[in-house]
Amino acid sequence: MNVLPPSIAELSDDDLIALYTADAGDPWLRVNFVATLDGSASAAGVSGALGGDDDLRVFDLLRRVADVVLVAAGTVRDEGYGPMVLHDADVTWRRAHGLPDHPVFAIVTGSGSLDPSSRVFTEAPVRPVVLTSAVGAASERGRALAEVADVVSCSTDEHPDTVDVGTIRAALVARGLRTVHCEGGPSFLGALVAADAVDELTLTIDPTLEGGEGPRIARGSSPELRRMRPTHVLRGAGDVLLTRYVRAR
Repeated sequence: MNVLPPSIAELSDDDLIALYTADAGDPWLRVNFVATLDGSASAAGVSGALGGDDDLRVFDLLRRVADVVLVAAGTVRDEGYGPMVLHDADVTWRRAHGLPDHPVFAIVTGSGSLDPSSRVFTEAPVRPVVLTSAVGAASERGRALAEVADVVSCSTDEHPDTVDVGTIRAALVARGLRTVHCEGGPSFLGALVAADAVDELTLTIDPTLEGGEGPRIARGSSPELRRMRPTHVLRGAGDVLLTRYVRAR
């Protein structure tokens, strides 16, 4: 007997939002990734070729409900991010639910090596936040970024030249950004896992085999396993599977 999960095509946007926000706490850090069947987080070096239209639909809805979209600088560069501008339908929904038109874009960089003339900053509808080290914030690059973004130091006194991942969520919550939607990349997710900072993983599984040396969705090591529990699995076009896991309590 062949039993398949329900189709995402049968669900409205409001149905999906209800599924993806069930059991969510406050504050809440959600991580969103796509991977192949053999665990690669990219195809030909980027993730955009994976997942298809249904993955993009969920991706847009997760941004719709977020206070802040959190991304590491390497992923911003590799994936060609522009300014954090939502679609008109998302803006309409956010206004109806008492949210600002667009989420804040928060970028993590230990060194502050971002271009202040990038469209990410110059065309941003909301002033972005750069989360960096104390050394990065005080550098010439950090001072240049402070002209176009709020630069926030997330270091410890012992390690002023690195970002302390454990402080990132606290820094965002202190700014009123309580629902965090993180889009990677793998090294950053690995650091979040090690810090036990992940409340939810939404993972789209593309039914392909990448082979080669494509990265996993998380790099690095954690002191222990972080157990998650599934809340749903949906079937998308092309037999894509859209899954959601939340922290097991």
